[in-house]
Amino acid sequence: MSELQKLYNEKMRKELMKELKLKNINEVPKLEKVVISMGLGKALQDKAIYDEAVKDISAITGQRPVITEAKKSISNFKLRKGVKVGLKLTLRRRIMYEFLERFFNITIPRIRDFRGIDSDSFDGYGNFNMGIKDHVIFPEIEYEKIKYPFGMNITFVIKSKNDQHSFALLKKLGMPFKK
Repeated sequence: MSELQKLYNEKMRKELMKELKLKNINEVPKLEKVVISMGLGKALQDKAIYDEAVKDISAITGQRPVITEAKKSISNFKLRKGVKVGLKLTLRRRIMYEFLERFFNITIPRIRDFRGIDSDSFDGYGNFNMGIKDHVIFPEIEYEKIKYPFGMNITFVIKSKNDQHSFALLKKLGMPFKK
């Protein structure tokens, strides 16, 4: 069990229950999974981009991504049905908490001119989405070996009543929101 997961189970759940004035421990917001997705539109011209993206996202998360394919052909984008267009993966349990620990404590501080994460990205159901423009901020990536910078979307799927409860959970876990 990771340190963040142990801290959440032993301390943070009780604190959140008091802060949010909840009656039952099962009402406390809980992080269910983290979904990381990456679109690879550039990979249509160069297949080496796709291989490098798989290698890099595997190094970042410790898990191999699933290939996403185009569902239909779109001639304006020179896209054919069945062509590889992106990658996605889902992190749960121990691996998710280990990723979050590294992400909050090591990766986010490496973002240039970082002033905090915008709290406007909640979807109304308690889930939080954020985009990263360049994957070079992850410490697992060697900057000298990068040929193509990739962006990615990270979705935090949270089981909670509303966005305020999810915000309180992420803040307690260590997400640095703007003031």
